[in-house]
Amino acid sequence: MRYSSVRLFSCVKRFFHQRKYSTFLNEDVKSIPHCPVMASETVCYLKPSDGDLVIDMTFGAGGHTKHLLEFCPSLRIIALDRDPVAFSYAQKLADLYPNQITPLLGKFSELPALLAKLNIKQNSVDGILFDFGCSSMQFDVAERGFSLSKDGPLDMRMDGDRFPNTPTASDVLAMSDEEDLIKIFKVYGEEKLAKKIARGIVEARYTFKTFRSTRELADFISGICDKDYRLDKMQRNAHIATKVFQALRIFVNNELNEINYAMIVAQRYLKVGGRMVTICFHSLEDTIVKRHIAGHTVDNSVSKLPQKYINYAKSHDLEAVEEVLASPWSMIHRHVITPTEDEVIINPRSRSAKLRAAVKLR
Repeated sequence: MRYSSVRLFSCVKRFFHQRKYSTFLNEDVKSIPHCPVMASETVCYLKPSDGDLVIDMTFGAGGHTKHLLEFCPSLRIIALDRDPVAFSYAQKLADLYPNQITPLLGKFSELPALLAKLNIKQNSVDGILFDFGCSSMQFDVAERGFSLSKDGPLDMRMDGDRFPNTPTASDVLAMSDEEDLIKIFKVYGEEKLAKKIARGIVEARYTFKTFRSTRELADFISGICDKDYRLDKMQRNAHIATKVFQALRIFVNNELNEINYAMIVAQRYLKVGGRMVTICFHSLEDTIVKRHIAGHTVDNSVSKLPQKYINYAKSHDLEAVEEVLASPWSMIHRHVITPTEDEVIINPRSRSAKLRAAVKLR
């Protein structure tokens, strides 16, 4: 069913007016710096009911969870995040909602083991929400090393110090050879100047140059790409190192493999008729999501081609082919949902967001 923006927001407005708000947050939780993207659309498409069990797979600062609780006060929510800071926020919110919010610290790949400890079985969850990418609080804290605009250690590990042996972004630049750096920048950052930047970084190592801070890396890339400039989707000046930072963040945190695994977990744990909402911020994330929803996967990995074109020399009976090609998902809307112009003005970071919502069929 296709929703116009007017119809969508009238739908959400009607939902909220049918219920009294029961969320009274203390000052600590209110002051958390975060603006959830497409929160109203998320509530509308996830459509929770009293007593439902929902997993917020990317809790962050809890913006979407709070909106869901305002809409449905008796909702039960499992709040997962790999970031220890986000986990502490979830614990604070759980104190306000005893026996309703269950904070979990871990990656998507750790979730099945965590759910097993809670005795939550497959095919038992009513809704699952994903808000991929970095949260605002990670970008806004210089010490995390994600931001171009704030000088801090070149870290970028979403898990913090949970896994001390995980290489930081600085370690990746110091230990990777030129060919590997090119692949990282080109594949994960879609950077057109990947070869030039990788060559410059490797040559800098011959002068015993080590990149320890975000400012050092950003200034270095600006220096070797001084004749190039870029504009973002709002036609504003964009830093030339933006895509390199994105690539390093994705590589350090193994984000794409985690997202691919998360889609498998969602399909396994949602009950038939359960709903999934995903919010992606760049094409690499969105490609994985839409191919899983469309059923274009082979051995639980994303395929570049639809399954009907793979292994074309093999023959199977019609019933077996239909079973393989049938997607376990059905899209709730016809086209991808994007933020309204008003939301982009209020929250510029939402400008590239794409929301997809699907129902589990089998």
